[in-house]
Amino acid sequence: MVTELIAVGTEILLGNIVNTNSAYLSEKCAELGLAVYYQSVVGDNPDRMKRVIKTALDRSDVIILTGGLGPTEDDLTKEITAEVMGFPLVEDLHTKELMEAYLKEYEKNHPQRRITKNNYKQTMVPKGSIVLDNHNGTAPGLIMEKKGKTAILLPGPPNEMVPMFEESVYPYLRKKQPEIIYSRMVKICGIGESQVAEEIQDLIEKQTNPTIAPYAKTGEVHLRITAKAEDEKKCKEMIKPIVRELKKRFGKDVFATKEEKTLEEAVVDLLKEKNMTLSLAESCTGGAVAARIVNVPGASEVLMCGFVTYTNRAKRKCLGVKKSTLKNEGAVSAKCAKEMAKGGAKAAETDVCLSVTGLAGPGGGTEETPVGTVFMGCCCAGKTTTREFHFTGNRSRIRGQAVAQALTFIRDSLLECGE
Repeated sequence: MVTELIAVGTEILLGNIVNTNSAYLSEKCAELGLAVYYQSVVGDNPDRMKRVIKTALDRSDVIILTGGLGPTEDDLTKEITAEVMGFPLVEDLHTKELMEAYLKEYEKNHPQRRITKNNYKQTMVPKGSIVLDNHNGTAPGLIMEKKGKTAILLPGPPNEMVPMFEESVYPYLRKKQPEIIYSRMVKICGIGESQVAEEIQDLIEKQTNPTIAPYAKTGEVHLRITAKAEDEKKCKEMIKPIVRELKKRFGKDVFATKEEKTLEEAVVDLLKEKNMTLSLAESCTGGAVAARIVNVPGASEVLMCGFVTYTNRAKRKCLGVKKSTLKNEGAVSAKCAKEMAKGGAKAAETDVCLSVTGLAGPGGGTEETPVGTVFMGCCCAGKTTTREFHFTGNRSRIRGQAVAQALTFIRDSLLECGE
């Protein structure tokens, strides 16, 4: 069943608010097995709204509109959709009762405010439509059905739209859609998108159901495996052998098979599993690696200390980097990264210490050491190794890539510690 999402509101077009409703609805439609081919945003203009709604009804089975159901003159979603579909508006007494009860309660809690007449505009509904009660506001939701086409109208505020969708619209759509879509994620770090794509080309060429879709993130590649079947159990059965094959092909580079699990969570979990502690010695990343780690609940069990040694003096004083190393090799060097990692582990008395030193730019680069050059060291259980990277992009992108590779380096070192 082809479904289309339309967000109504000039404030969205102007960037005054972020359209989170469409992201939420897309995810829910995917769960239901609905095919969302189009999304639109239209301002509060009658003519443009008519054109967008007519186009959507021509090419889609179900259209879901959010916003424009309020009491003001520019709230036109209900009126325009009803006009396009040929529904006259009539007063709904049930909605009127609910709205008056809600407004009286609101007025009681806000005595300085009064109920205005324009609120009663919301009691008018398309004749023959399904009216959805709004337990968190005054504007009811609406479902209009005609000649195999369905228009679902929902209030714009997410705190009204989300509960209404889950209470009323999700069950309604579930009955109309016999199949569901279920997805599972395989997350990979340490190798690039092009290499991952090459490794799974044969699977993608043969795929029908389930399907594999790659998504590139900074320092990571995510593979979403999606199946369509009559229920979740059947979907999981179809996906299981694909996940098994991907884990076989990518081995230790797979750090998660759950969508919600992050790379930093995988690192923290591995530290806990091995009963090891971590410290960080950062220069060009300025504490950004530590910030990712502390995003994880329970990180305090493993993360003991973080050093931000931005100057050569700080590297010497806090981490014991040799003056001769800084003079002869420079702060951006493998030797400096190695001494930072060893010195950090010693100073913090941790099992593992990851160091980062490099040039994030935009200035400071030379022909021998261009901007984007980053060295890392990882001291794990007394053994210290280094890696050299050459990142591209602006300062923010270089630092972001460095953080992702630092987390991968920690994880790789922890896995090798147990070998």
